[in-house]
Amino acid sequence: MSRPALAAALVLALAVPAATRAQPKPVLRVTAIPDEAPNELIRKFEPLGAYLSKQVGMEVKFVPVTDYPAVVEGLAGGHVDLAWLGGFTFVQARRRTGNAIPIVQRAEDAHFHSKFITRPGSGISRLEDLKGKTFAFGSPSSTSGHLMPRYYLLQAGIDPEKDFSHFAFSGTHDATAKWVEGGKVDAGALNESVWKKLVDEKKIDPAKVVVFYTTPDFYDYNWTVRGDLDPKLVQKLKAAFLALDPANPEQKKILDLQRASRYVETRPENYAGIESAARSAGLVKD
Repeated sequence: MSRPALAAALVLALAVPAATRAQPKPVLRVTAIPDEAPNELIRKFEPLGAYLSKQVGMEVKFVPVTDYPAVVEGLAGGHVDLAWLGGFTFVQARRRTGNAIPIVQRAEDAHFHSKFITRPGSGISRLEDLKGKTFAFGSPSSTSGHLMPRYYLLQAGIDPEKDFSHFAFSGTHDATAKWVEGGKVDAGALNESVWKKLVDEKKIDPAKVVVFYTTPDFYDYNWTVRGDLDPKLVQKLKAAFLALDPANPEQKKILDLQRASRYVETRPENYAGIESAARSAGLVKD
């Protein structure tokens, strides 16, 4: 065999394994706003991630972040594909990207509330009693831990910057509850779902911390995809969430961890009220 022919044969022999080598399995990158402790977020997500992996035929990887803005930037930069957002974070993501798409929400998220809490004997029984008190919000970008509580405080004539003796951001809903229970602040506001979980799991003693005000309902959490994600994959993800059935014991475990009775479709228009409240509270400017 001539040298050119031998060289060609070697190239062909080497090329065949390369061509037949298995391609890496595509990865769906998922994140969530850090509204609870990191270990709790991972515990809640693992069964859901395994379920989504089977439904869409992809490896699902959870990408933890340190704060709410990082989730928005992850979607904007194409570093994550699917994100669990609060209503306000969705508004921020939509404004930042122009095309973030909310696909599903828990049925409960169409009628969500914030809870205002204090200790018995604090002298606080209505929002107006908070003047001169210390107060805790959750994260600055939290819908139920900051935006909507701030909005309803302003509606009641309470300006946090002027009327509290001091206020601070705890970072998470469970931390807010602990701050109030431990006397670090006189009162605080948090997500009603987390509040119920903390009471049910006996992580907060309802004899030491009480709810004194519940906001009117509003739209809150959703699962959002980046706008340039493959439409076929988006439909598979939506179908997977909508197929979760509380009558199926394994799927009920997933729903219970997500504190959901079921998932329903959602759309950007559902969050117009959140954006309006954010403008009224001075948290969004055009």
